[in-house]
Amino acid sequence: MFDLTTRDIKFLSGVGPQRAAVLNKELGISSLHDLLYYFPYKYVDRSRIYAIREIDGSMPYIQLKGEILGTELAGEGRGRRLVAHFSDGTGVVDLVWFQGIKYVVGKYKVHKEYIVFGKPTVFNGRFNIAHPDVEEVNDLKLTPGGLQPYYNTTERMKRGFLNSRAIERMMSVLLSQVDGPLPETLSPAILAEHHLMPLTDALRNIHFPANADLLRKAQYRLKFEELFYVQLNILRYAQDRQRRYRGYVFGKVGGIFNTFYSEHLPFELTNAQKRVLKEIRRDLGSGRQMNRLLQGDVGSGKTLVALMSMLIALDNGFQACLMAPTEILANQHYETICRFVEGMDVRVELLTGSVKGKRREAILAGLLSGDVHILVGTHALIEDTVNFASLGLAVIDEQHRFGVKQRSRLWTKNDQPPHVLVMTATPIPRTLAMTLYGDLDVSVIDELPPGRKPIVTIHQFDSHRESLYRSMRKQIDEGRQVYIVYPLIKESEKTDLKNVEEGYERICAAFPDCVVCKVHGRMKPAEKDGQMQRFVSGEAQIMVATTVIEVGVNVPNASVMVIENAERFGLSQLHQLRGRVGRGADQSYCILVTGYKLAEDTRKRLEIMVRTNDGFEIAEADLKLRGPGDLEGTQQSGVAFDLKIADIARDGQLLQHVREVAQKVIEEDPDGTAPENVVLWRQLKALRKTNVNWAAIS
Repeated sequence: MFDLTTRDIKFLSGVGPQRAAVLNKELGISSLHDLLYYFPYKYVDRSRIYAIREIDGSMPYIQLKGEILGTELAGEGRGRRLVAHFSDGTGVVDLVWFQGIKYVVGKYKVHKEYIVFGKPTVFNGRFNIAHPDVEEVNDLKLTPGGLQPYYNTTERMKRGFLNSRAIERMMSVLLSQVDGPLPETLSPAILAEHHLMPLTDALRNIHFPANADLLRKAQYRLKFEELFYVQLNILRYAQDRQRRYRGYVFGKVGGIFNTFYSEHLPFELTNAQKRVLKEIRRDLGSGRQMNRLLQGDVGSGKTLVALMSMLIALDNGFQACLMAPTEILANQHYETICRFVEGMDVRVELLTGSVKGKRREAILAGLLSGDVHILVGTHALIEDTVNFASLGLAVIDEQHRFGVKQRSRLWTKNDQPPHVLVMTATPIPRTLAMTLYGDLDVSVIDELPPGRKPIVTIHQFDSHRESLYRSMRKQIDEGRQVYIVYPLIKESEKTDLKNVEEGYERICAAFPDCVVCKVHGRMKPAEKDGQMQRFVSGEAQIMVATTVIEVGVNVPNASVMVIENAERFGLSQLHQLRGRVGRGADQSYCILVTGYKLAEDTRKRLEIMVRTNDGFEIAEADLKLRGPGDLEGTQQSGVAFDLKIADIARDGQLLQHVREVAQKVIEEDPDGTAPENVVLWRQLKALRKTNVNWAAIS
């Protein structure tokens, strides 16, 4: 049996250099192995032939057998089309082509028998099928179950007649050349224990399933394997890291922590905060380097937990730092921490791009001498000039804004890596967290501090502007502030920017006695900060903005968040924006404004927002509605591997199961030397080679 991974696709019968180039560019398929692992996205039952008289316009894909009575060209310009009148003796249906007309005219003959397959629709009172599959009767080879695979193709491929049927034919040729069993990629023990179909059978049945049961078994086998190697890779990486890097042992909780806890704590910790602190405390004393992800909704008290963890570092003679993605956020953390430790002998400093000259020199000197205990800052913290006397704990906020490389720069600030606590207010569903941050232990703060009222969310149509303005005015008269957010999909979209400008003018006209400020990404940083400051200080009552205010601005007095064109936002983004209000003790409101015409998915999104404030429920729903590739925060860090068949949203239980299987392999064979696992480690190595990003999942 030849090696599928090295055999170029162009040598497969019916492909050739031209088609190979298109397959490579459009789908990344360059070898026979790549083609074999390009799976169908659906299967259509073609076991039955219908009579034309049975058709109605609401049917799914159907199959007809008959002959073309004649053809004609209709329409002009872009509407030009070829229409063929097709009959089986019980009625007539029109076959319509808008593209490839010359090819069709040359290929199909009048009064010759064909099998036609497609989706019937009604146009001008006649049934028609656009761009049908047409085959000669004796060419049609159906599997006994009649399940025909369908493959995703691009517009460019279709123009070159590389449609789903063409890929299906290539697949058929390829599988006819696979004469013996392919080398197995899972160990005999795993195959037996989990009742998995052998690889060769799974690949045959995923493309040409003999029946629905075999298709299900093939899908299970291939999903199991795909997710298993993702988890094995992550767990192996985490194990290597633990072996290579010892953690500083913070053996005691001392005077600084205890003074803060007994004299400076502004309110009783929630049970969730206590639980998370225990988990962190256990890590810090274990001798392993901590790598923990702290998830919690906006306002759940993550900063306080981070500060208390930093105080444990101080008690053990170490320094700590907190890195945030923007200057505004860094400033906010700095002010919050200073307020918390006021009156204590703890020196906190702020380092951002705008801290220069003598002030900067003094901070850098204080870090080296150990006089600065906690440093808060932006990317400025990872510059080469910033050096610590003994950095013991690094806290990173909204980590998806930082790449892996940037995080790892913090590791070099001491002889051995500091403990790392990563915080995010973007709730990540458990299944995705296990995959994106599989090397991190996860802690969750899932309750709000006492005194916080849940935000009331209302969906309103944009024709009811008067009542919207009335409720805003009522809040402003009571001394509160209001955000109004417009979508800005790309900073360059003129129409979107116009929306913000027009919205700003409209609000100024409707609220002439209020100070209105505006913020969008096209403004210079200083201008943007100036406008934000007017709102934070309370000088402005209304802020008109784009999503630049999404992360981190803390204005406890703001009690209304109006989101215009809410249908253009994803669930996670709506939830993040809503979290900008509800930070004080007053009742807060989030108003989602949309037009009347809404797609089904959009309606679902808005219903979820109105129904719940639970970030995790929202994240799970978002994952189901949009798939993992689009989730907030995964774009930047990227799902670092390309899942070909598994779906993190739908296969969550399987993911959990294979993680346990992978964990067991690593526990029983920590050095990767057991003969029964040779095949597993060999396959993992091969996958790491073929998919550049595998080794960087972190």
